[in-house]
Amino acid sequence: MVRGKTNTISLPLFICSPFCHAPILLLPGQAFAPLTDPSASHMRILALPALAGAGVARRRLALFWRRAGRRGVVGGMGLLEQCEAAFGSPDLYRVLGVRREASPEEIRRGYHRASLRVHPDRAEPDAKEEATRRFQILSKAYAVLSDAEQRAVYDEQGTVDEEGEALRGERDWQEYWRLLFKKITVKDIEDFENKYKDSEEELADIKAAYMDFEGDMDRIMESVLCVNYTDEPRIRNIIEKAIAAGEVPSYKGFVKESKQKMMARKRRAEKEAREAEKTKDELGLCGEDDLKALIQSRNKDRKKEMDDFLAQLEAKYVNNAKKGGKKTAAKKGKK
Repeated sequence: MVRGKTNTISLPLFICSPFCHAPILLLPGQAFAPLTDPSASHMRILALPALAGAGVARRRLALFWRRAGRRGVVGGMGLLEQCEAAFGSPDLYRVLGVRREASPEEIRRGYHRASLRVHPDRAEPDAKEEATRRFQILSKAYAVLSDAEQRAVYDEQGTVDEEGEALRGERDWQEYWRLLFKKITVKDIEDFENKYKDSEEELADIKAAYMDFEGDMDRIMESVLCVNYTDEPRIRNIIEKAIAAGEVPSYKGFVKESKQKMMARKRRAEKEAREAEKTKDELGLCGEDDLKALIQSRNKDRKKEMDDFLAQLEAKYVNNAKKGGKKTAAKKGKK
């Protein structure tokens, strides 16, 4: 392929590149015009015969991302391209979840909130590399916006200085994070959770997540802070009230979610609880009897809420099914 030229393919191909989150299927006769020179280090295009299957293409693309994560950058991709690939947007403000007019303190808080979702220390072992890559990109975005001169250039020109001090390649971004934010104590966790839960901020976050994910409870529960799957009855109640008040639309994915999907969330919650127990030593919770007792107590309460919630659903659907069965039997008897 030559830069600037349009290429027409003669056989079905799966095209993968750093800019794709999934392989793209091109059919014979379709034109393909690469945006940049594929021979460049930052645009590595992998073409696979369609007969190889989408699964093979996805695995190849996943392998590319894992290798890129180990390098800390994706080939020669710039920061904005990395943000697009990792977070779906090249806008640094959007990546941090803040307004373009945000104050330095708002940007700092936005970085802290966003980093808690992707911090490698919070990731499962098999997801650590991907979390590290996303954490590095997020930290670079903050480094640019927290520097007055870099931010001014970005706001005016939409570019960043890739060679600048803020983005120097050898920086330890996890150490940088620890310098910015003090070590979190048990009291910090309790204070933040108590202040955040049922606050206007949490309500706004829940509504925003509901709108962003069009009622998909799996993704809503993953994105809201201080929430695990056993909080579902409370979160669902908040959303139902917002729908009734006309504050958010009624999405089919929410109002008609299947019981099977809800049960899958419960199973994941139980699995996560078991894994958390195994990794408490790594998190420095050994000897923290008060914290352990607090977590166990809250988990029991939340588990009971979740069990009650699912029991109500079961009673509703099972009883309806039984009533329907009796009516059918009665009709057959009359015949």
